[in-house]
Amino acid sequence: MTRPAKTSTSASTTSPRAARRPCSRLLPVLLALGLLLATAGCAASEAPERVSIMVPWTQQGEFHAFYSVVKEFEDDTGVQVDVQVTRALTQQLDASVTAGAPPDLAVLPSVGAIARYAGGEHGLRPLDAGTVDIGAYLRPFRDLARVRGETYAVPVKVDVKSLVWYDAETTAKPPTASTGALAAFAREAGLTWCLGLASGPTSGWPGADWIADVVLADAGADAYAKWASGALPWTSPEVERAWSRWHGLVGAAALKDTSHRGFAEATQAMTRADPTCRLAHGTRSALAGDLQKEARFSFAAPPADRPVEVSGDFIGMFTESSPNARRFVAYLAGAEAQQLWVDAAGSSAFSARTEVTRYGDGVRQRIAAMLQPRSGYRLCFGAADVMSPDVAAAFYRAVLQYADGADELSTLLTRLQKVQDGLGESPVPESDVCADPT
Repeated sequence: MTRPAKTSTSASTTSPRAARRPCSRLLPVLLALGLLLATAGCAASEAPERVSIMVPWTQQGEFHAFYSVVKEFEDDTGVQVDVQVTRALTQQLDASVTAGAPPDLAVLPSVGAIARYAGGEHGLRPLDAGTVDIGAYLRPFRDLARVRGETYAVPVKVDVKSLVWYDAETTAKPPTASTGALAAFAREAGLTWCLGLASGPTSGWPGADWIADVVLADAGADAYAKWASGALPWTSPEVERAWSRWHGLVGAAALKDTSHRGFAEATQAMTRADPTCRLAHGTRSALAGDLQKEARFSFAAPPADRPVEVSGDFIGMFTESSPNARRFVAYLAGAEAQQLWVDAAGSSAFSARTEVTRYGDGVRQRIAAMLQPRSGYRLCFGAADVMSPDVAAAFYRAVLQYADGADELSTLLTRLQKVQDGLGESPVPESDVCADPT
């Protein structure tokens, strides 16, 4: 993705905007006189303070919403933010940390990665209470930001995964009381699912999210938390049944070729004049842009007394000596920047801060309400994001193989359990996986 053009700024005890004016007024005169050395001196004096951050937001609307928040920080402080955008965030961050040259800040690829990177010579640095008030965030997000009692990350963007999307003008509201009821509804109405599993290095995640949602819906929050943290085996009846039910819900025909189809590309089919599929599962942020914009598309959620699967993007700090990194984290974590992010054009962000309650449309307002205290929902973090990164990667690969029919389910699950046994349980405690939002 091409990054928007930026204007270098300088840090000063006076207003950043005021600090830039004297030099900018002089430049035309100096150039006219041919005093190139003086011009170079002026430019050198304005070398901006900088902070670097690595992010995975490659979709245009998602990136520009984040960048509008970045620009506000740059304009107010004079600190230049160097944004490194990558779809292969796990691989690039691992390489940077291993080489001893991580960015100042990074969006962590999973909460399992928070625990893995916490501490160490080139790892995450603790965020003190003066930088981040983690108590201002809802559970389970604030619990997952802590390792051994210290805060190592802050959730800056969250979402709900347990949603079924449909065109309210042409399709009846899908039942979500159980997986069986939803499967019967789709089968009887002849409705097919818009599903794509391709997503670069993380291909397979849409299926992993959906299988996790079936475990949660059918086996309950306690079994889900045990499985996500490694205490319930992959070969257990609860987990094996979820894979089979997902296959039956989507159907063998719909799964065909999904490993080569992008998720947004697949959901875009719902917006056509003659749609080839009618239902989609997952977060609003992962849907095709047109589907997010058009008011006729709505969602069905589980009943309010059921648990729902949620996700979150956490930012952590790798360079303790950078005051600008700490300053930027504090800004991103604050209620004002969080609201600005939610309000930005093209944004699909939700905040885990209780003060952020204003959302632009009815659909987003309904999703936001699910995350709030007294919503009735129990929030369970995405299972793959709770697992250690290597186990999650094996999970994604197994989803692709299952969709392609390459291996029997029992073989895949036995293989996943061997990976789990070799790597140990998740670094995330079982008790932190699910929580009532408080």
